Amino acid sequence: MELLQVIRQGGRPPGAGATRLAGLRARAAGLDPLADLERHRSLGGHFVIPGDPEWPTQLDDLGPARPIGLWTAGTGSLRLLALRSVAMVGARACTAYGAHVAGELAAGIAERGWVVVSGAAYGIDAAAHRGALAVGAPTIAVLACGVDVAYPRGHTELIRRISQQGLLVSELPPGQHPNRFRFVLRNRVIAALTRGTVVVEAALRSGALSTARRARDLNRITCGVPGPVTSALSEGVHALLRTEAATLVTDAAEVAELMGRIGGDLAPPKQGAVLPRDLLAVAARQVLEAVPAGGDGAPVDAVARAAGLPPDEVLQRLYELASLGFAERCGAHWRIAGRRRDGPAV
Repeated sequence: MELLQVIRQGGRPPGAGATRLAGLRARAAGLDPLADLERHRSLGGHFVIPGDPEWPTQLDDLGPARPIGLWTAGTGSLRLLALRSVAMVGARACTAYGAHVAGELAAGIAERGWVVVSGAAYGIDAAAHRGALAVGAPTIAVLACGVDVAYPRGHTELIRRISQQGLLVSELPPGQHPNRFRFVLRNRVIAALTRGTVVVEAALRSGALSTARRARDLNRITCGVPGPVTSALSEGVHALLRTEAATLVTDAAEVAELMGRIGGDLAPPKQGAVLPRDLLAVAARQVLEAVPAGGDGAPVDAVARAAGLPPDEVLQRLYELASLGFAERCGAHWRIAGRRRDGPAV
């Protein structure tokens, strides 16, 4: 407001040249901030500025690039929703793989009590918002236009649902339309507002990578989801992972572990499927490894020598293995039971 008054009264803002000043005066002539505020409030929206109870103080990390204020529309408190939030970004022209992964990740993160933040664009953004909405969770869309402008037009219904179940946020006043520069500015808000950023799919030249770089510069956690090495839309993510600018994640539990409390949001350890032979006692596994796979088999003494165990114990283990379907007796010899090399499920 003070800057607007300076310009309208013929003053010159610091650092503004003649050309810049002429442009500012032309824009100032058509502005009416008080009318914008009144119209926005009449629609149930808020304008949040630093120092307000609803202001997310993590945005102060942007320093001089911090927004003057944020216009919001929807339900819930911006500060409270952003306290435990994760940004999910990626390619607009994403693949089916990327859309599926983004939706699954967003749903899983939301079910763990995190708020998904994205930009309501086509592709990964939309999949992330829809994933959160599908499990009945709030989600935040940070827009590069006014919160009363549905952009892209094809997401009019999605943006309406976000406003009903979460929040629309923008630093641009109502009625403002997006342009290329405003998307870049929007990305810094997404990076600063959240605990960290997950990049699902991104080419080497991508706006999603600019968000990731902003997050890294702000000491936020940056994650990347690997994709097919044959896909150009995975090259940007793989570059982040290769240069250790991002941590590899494959599911919501891993994201929550990185973003959450140290030692309090640990992802369960991953391991391969347990085979029936894994459940055998150590001595039984030794004997099983010593039993020949050939049709002729071997006598107990030969199996005992190969297993390094006493013959009496080996004989006991062989009958145990036979009862479980792993080995079979053929005369005085023992061999692996038929083709069931891994035995039955026990």
